[in-house]
Amino acid sequence: MASKADSVSLYKVRKVLSELSTKKGRGTELVSLYIPPRKPIHEVIGSLRDEHGTASNIKSDTTRTHVLDALTKTMQRLKLYDKTPENGLVIFCGALPTNGPGSEVVTLHEVVPPKPVDTFLYRCDDHYLLEPIREMLKEKKIVGMISIDSTEAGIGIVTGDKVEVVEVVTSGVSGKTRKGGQSARRYERLREMELNDYYHRVARHAAKAFLEDYHIMGLIVSGPGPTKDDFLKGQYLDYRLQNAVVGEIDTSYAGREGIRDTLEKGVKVLEDVRIIEEKKLVQKFLREINMENGLAAYGINAVLEALKRASVDVILVSEDSGLTYVRVICKRDGTEKETLIIREDYVSAKQRMISEPCKVCGNLEYDVLERDGIEYLADISIDSVAKIEVISSKSEEGAMLRSFGGIAALLRYR
Repeated sequence: MASKADSVSLYKVRKVLSELSTKKGRGTELVSLYIPPRKPIHEVIGSLRDEHGTASNIKSDTTRTHVLDALTKTMQRLKLYDKTPENGLVIFCGALPTNGPGSEVVTLHEVVPPKPVDTFLYRCDDHYLLEPIREMLKEKKIVGMISIDSTEAGIGIVTGDKVEVVEVVTSGVSGKTRKGGQSARRYERLREMELNDYYHRVARHAAKAFLEDYHIMGLIVSGPGPTKDDFLKGQYLDYRLQNAVVGEIDTSYAGREGIRDTLEKGVKVLEDVRIIEEKKLVQKFLREINMENGLAAYGINAVLEALKRASVDVILVSEDSGLTYVRVICKRDGTEKETLIIREDYVSAKQRMISEPCKVCGNLEYDVLERDGIEYLADISIDSVAKIEVISSKSEEGAMLRSFGGIAALLRYR
């Protein structure tokens, strides 16, 4: 079985997808190649040689040249592999304009897929075939939640790195206090009828959400008091949902707030879902940062200093921090300056780097190199045996991390 993809690998795949989803070729000249795990590399190269021969017959000179160049570049990249990686390999290669028609440059994007590639696939089109990779990124483990009391029920899902309240159903059920002029028994009977109707409505909404829209793998029912027990014991749920119940949790609230409360209190039930992993990491950071001599640091400079000391256990970085690594090299004597910049500071910090004279020779001409900051951190953290976790921006924990500059670290020692 293939190993579980880590958060940095998934971040890289999402980044490539985001970049390529907007790209269009002038003709059918963008190559998409999906190679399954056990497909021998030499067989793939042989198939591409055949495609190379076929492409030689394309009538359009420009399209023919671009397709042949893309196939050649792809075959050259494949020759670097002794065997196909554990999950297979995906390559996107083609001529993309850099500044209008006629400025096309052949670029190659190599993706190590998060899950095994099913079948060998070669496609040449005016766009890249991204759907198979998108399917791999879809979280398969989706957990449903119903947080219910006698006034309202929240219906929600937890999938991957997000929690979503799908619907809130209000009950319309009368309170327990009897209205004037009604006997206690008659009033209680009417209330039971209202509750019965309410439970049936909740069950119908749950069936649509969890069986038609989201296809959940498990269901948690929560809420304050005995209402959730009555709802479950009454067998109102579709039998498939009744059989999917993996936990019953006491919470302080129902409805929308109840879904959030369930997420807080359902850690054991939800321990395989990514959002719980992220919640634990960020909450541990918050605990440490609020302790005197706590084992945590935040901000780019503090984290980089801790990395130099090899005291970092885990780096936490927000996926939407826009973190960029910038290195400027003096054209005269090769003196280098480097820094990590978050999105908000990117323009001013980069301008400052290239406008300051070289400290050695006073020159103002630089070569500027840039790369994704998260990928840079992943590379330099290897030497200090630090892990890096990319935290989703969709969760409350992700928003908290952004308030600390989008980058933090849990430390082994101070």
